[in-house]
Amino acid sequence: MAKEEPPSVSRDLQELQRKLCLLLESFQNNSKVVAFMKSPVGRYLDKHPFLALTVLMFVSMSAIPVGFFLLIVVLTSLGALMGAILLEGLVISVCGLSLLCILCGLGFVSLAMSGIAMMSYVVVSCLMSYWFSPRPLTQQTANTDCQLAMKSTDFEGLYQE
Repeated sequence: MAKEEPPSVSRDLQELQRKLCLLLESFQNNSKVVAFMKSPVGRYLDKHPFLALTVLMFVSMSAIPVGFFLLIVVLTSLGALMGAILLEGLVISVCGLSLLCILCGLGFVSLAMSGIAMMSYVVVSCLMSYWFSPRPLTQQTANTDCQLAMKSTDFEGLYQE
């Protein structure tokens, strides 16, 4: 029986990296993305990636509460057309304060999630570069022998004193 070799992890990672590079290149060549990146806001966010990630998470997480708020505004506006002006003002005020509280909370959550995402990215990239960096076997054994020799000379110096 012939041995079956498992698929090479490095070849799979290179293929994945190639596909991701093509996807990023297609996004970067989009005319709307190019126009946004030339604007002052795009240049500022390009220089501050942590802020860009925080804004992206905040906007994506605040879409549902803002949608509910707008739905309540439309429904209460319909109620105002029927003569419930005091009820509309009360409901919009309460909902506006509720939305303010929710958006402040989402701002802090998105800031924390951005920090966690950035730290995770740094840790994972460091671990990936450490695990998949090419290290010849001869250097590892020579380095270990050198460290052992240095430790033994340190102990000999201690015993002589």
